[in-house]
Amino acid sequence: MDLRPSTRQQDLLAGARRVALERFAPRAATHDRDASFPFDDYADLRAGGWLGLCVPARYGGLGAGYETYCLVAEQLAQGNASTSLTFNMHCLTMLMMGEIADAMPMAPAVRERHEKLRAAKFREVVEQGVFYGQPHSEPVEQGETDTKLSMGGRRFGTTARKVDGGYVVSGRKFFVSLAGAAPYFATPAIRLGDEPWIERTLYLQVPKDAPGVSFPGDWDPMGMRGTVSRDMLLQDVFVPDDGEVLPPGLFGAMYNAFPQLSPLTFCATFLGLMQAAYDGAVAYLTGQMAGAPGLHTEAAVKGHAVAEMLFALEAARALYYRAISEARVNAPAEALQRARAAHVTVQRSVITVTQEAIRVCGGRGLLKRYPLERYARDARAGALMRPWTQEIATQQAWEAALGLGSPGAGAT
Repeated sequence: MDLRPSTRQQDLLAGARRVALERFAPRAATHDRDASFPFDDYADLRAGGWLGLCVPARYGGLGAGYETYCLVAEQLAQGNASTSLTFNMHCLTMLMMGEIADAMPMAPAVRERHEKLRAAKFREVVEQGVFYGQPHSEPVEQGETDTKLSMGGRRFGTTARKVDGGYVVSGRKFFVSLAGAAPYFATPAIRLGDEPWIERTLYLQVPKDAPGVSFPGDWDPMGMRGTVSRDMLLQDVFVPDDGEVLPPGLFGAMYNAFPQLSPLTFCATFLGLMQAAYDGAVAYLTGQMAGAPGLHTEAAVKGHAVAEMLFALEAARALYYRAISEARVNAPAEALQRARAAHVTVQRSVITVTQEAIRVCGGRGLLKRYPLERYARDARAGALMRPWTQEIATQQAWEAALGLGSPGAGAT
């Protein structure tokens, strides 16, 4: 088994690391302090062609697949975790339209239409530099999708009424990253009707400035402040038929066939955050971080903690890399279990490593002049993120192990 990145992946990782450390990192504290969206980071992503990272090469993109995206996101997070987490929303939309849709069964006519629609959307990304948010979470939770959709429910309080030429969409989303910033939002909704629920699942392209779209509320959280994740209100928003990001019915089918789809992608950000905290602690203790006093007589005590941080980081990375290397549509049960284990391990370890980074650096590590306290605050967001909170992933793991999970919960 060889989990080393390919030559192509190494080139992409080196480029991502440069833009993260040289461009994102110097601005990260300002966006954190102001809870402002990092438009400047996105200008760099656009200029470097990174918005097309997961757009297939035949459409002019960089052609990165699921695994490569995760490796790149790990690097970007080391500059600004908020930017990496919002970039995940965009890249996941590209992967769902592209590589993952290709792996799903579709009737020939449906696939032909999807090809036509996605080609136009991919061209906008590559040629115009547009990007997408993903407003998935909803403040309601009821109906079959809570138990039969493997991704933790809370997706279909938003409804779509079919009309001539498109849909009229109404609902309220919350924790919508890139709120008011992304040109488009790939929005789950359920079409009103009597057919089986999964056939009525929709994934629609909603422009941020479409009539009826607003982003109410304030954004002043503890961490991941640069994601600007306000509510999104949709009031009788018209979406034309060619605004379908995925063919009708494919959204629900895709998440049931690939339940680890989004949890593993956002884990990449928290793995990168762990690396940044470890590197930051080492830089502080060795006097390489500006203003840090360096080690004096505490090396024997603090050195042990640094080693433990390294062990936690590398153990989480090894499990995570294994999980993304085997992530795919209709993966075997053992791969799903490893994905759950990797997800929970990363979310636990990022808390430990970012907290230890402050502890070993002492009281000054709490000062905002250093990035360590921001890493610790950002780390707290991972365990709370649906569709796999730690509790959901843990419950699914033991239910699958004991043969108690329902087929629709991704347990078999």
